[in-house]
Amino acid sequence: MNRRVHFIDDDPTAGDLFRRFARNKNYDIHVFKNPIDALQDIRENSSDLIVTDLSMPGMSGLDLLESIRQTDIEVPVIMITGFSTEDNAIKALRLGATDFIKKPYDADELIQQVDEVLEKSEVRKIEKQNRPSIKDKQDQFGMIGRSSALSKIYEIIDKISDIRCNIIIEGESGTGKELVAHALHNHSVFADQPFIVIDCGSLTDTLLESELFGHEKGAFTGATQTKNGLLEVASGGTIFLDEICNISDTMQMKLMRAVQAQTITRVGGVVPINIDVRFVVATNRNIEEMIAAGQFRHDLYHRLNVVKLVIPPLRDRESDLELLIDHFINEFQERYQRDIKNFDEASMEKLKAYNWPGNIRELRNMVERHIALADGPILHIDQVLIGGKSGDEIDADSPTLEMLEKRYIIKTLDKCHGNKEQTATLLGINKSTLWRKLQSWQKSTPED
Repeated sequence: MNRRVHFIDDDPTAGDLFRRFARNKNYDIHVFKNPIDALQDIRENSSDLIVTDLSMPGMSGLDLLESIRQTDIEVPVIMITGFSTEDNAIKALRLGATDFIKKPYDADELIQQVDEVLEKSEVRKIEKQNRPSIKDKQDQFGMIGRSSALSKIYEIIDKISDIRCNIIIEGESGTGKELVAHALHNHSVFADQPFIVIDCGSLTDTLLESELFGHEKGAFTGATQTKNGLLEVASGGTIFLDEICNISDTMQMKLMRAVQAQTITRVGGVVPINIDVRFVVATNRNIEEMIAAGQFRHDLYHRLNVVKLVIPPLRDRESDLELLIDHFINEFQERYQRDIKNFDEASMEKLKAYNWPGNIRELRNMVERHIALADGPILHIDQVLIGGKSGDEIDADSPTLEMLEKRYIIKTLDKCHGNKEQTATLLGINKSTLWRKLQSWQKSTPED
């Protein structure tokens, strides 16, 4: 079966030349002068490879590529660029172009390049067909689970493994957004390049700017030497910006310029520095709602939102719960040198009934605490450490021992109907100790 190749260039002689040099190839060639017409044909009839000029009236090659990637993130695209547009060639690669060739080009060289790209594409297709079905596996890319919601995440990670595009990861706290970011990088063709993580929510504007862009010696008090920014360090690889929605409008503007132009200027510097970074950002908030409320820049959002991954909360991954529990039991029984089998049946039912507001992070903490305090190989749920679906969320995302003690004492006091003597006896403490603790909590600000 002949492979369907689209050639798009507003110069008709370029298309004629391509047809002539490819006449002995098994190509089903479709030449277009108008990129809008080409896009319609690609969407309606598909394509095995696209060769397109960068500079065209009506729709540029970059715009065409971006439109193609919205519906097909796998079809290989070769971009034809002029010598003066190398920056655009780099942008094309970042948007998902497979390769590019510079004008003026040798027609034989282009045909050879087409052959190589098609061959690699065929190899990838065969490899994917021979892979075990994701649905038959309980984990992929270091993540545990085989629910349909998680399988969709696996498929997208696999599809964009050879595409340098920016990605937004949305999901509640504790769902594993950083784990997904690691998977995106580790499963990419540039996995051997740097992977840098920045928690935007923990840094002020001044610190974040210095961390991202670096600074020159003497730029501010304490800047005793020049420091490379993390965007510079991450060049060639991935930078993961966690909690991106926490940065100010000013920093959003500065970041947008870096994303768009792939250049930075150190604090106190004047010379632009070229970078080549894939941006992966994460948030536990709805960015589109923030844009509507004027809290997040739409231009930055659209630069970042080439691919969006929405990580499902644990309550929507019920079929993954036992797999995750088994994984965490294996992890912590080895760490604490305990011979742990599993939770008893009644406890497992309680775990399945819980809505896990803290998601996987909460589940992991809960398993660790139970193993650390275990008296035998079978674990039993301690109601102090986990609440129910009714909203009685006994377990916080990361409760302190003091919080756990307070909750346990209050719960025991309720169980004893306010009888302090009986409560103290059940707790194994004297009555005066219980009284002092209760008095201190009454004087302090109530929890939550």
